[in-house]
Amino acid sequence: MRYRPAAEEKPLHWVGSAKRDLLLFPPQVVSEVGWALGVAQFGGRHPAVKPWKGAGPRVLEIVKHHSGNAYRIVYSLQFEEAVYVLHCFQKKSPRGIKTARNDVEAVRRRLNSARLDHEERYGKDEK
Repeated sequence: MRYRPAAEEKPLHWVGSAKRDLLLFPPQVVSEVGWALGVAQFGGRHPAVKPWKGAGPRVLEIVKHHSGNAYRIVYSLQFEEAVYVLHCFQKKSPRGIKTARNDVEAVRRRLNSARLDHEERYGKDEK
């Protein structure tokens, strides 16, 4: 049986290694993230979601704490037709609360990749 999304459900697209990285997280984190992304696909906002600073409007992150570790999942709602998951990582900043530069750069690069993918799939219909 083929999965058919509900009429108002946006498809979820994974950029780079985001899905593979998410599946390495503890099962409780994966489950909560799956729920939050499902809410996003229907236009809602899960309580664990906050804006991702520095990538412009409608780039958000899911923040999940588990067993003393912090997990981040960054996704974009900048596109009308789909939700793009950009980056999944365990936050291990050497300097307090600041996110590591390589994670910030990964989000920037993958957002550009998402734009290109979106243009190929749907045309230029950015919000």
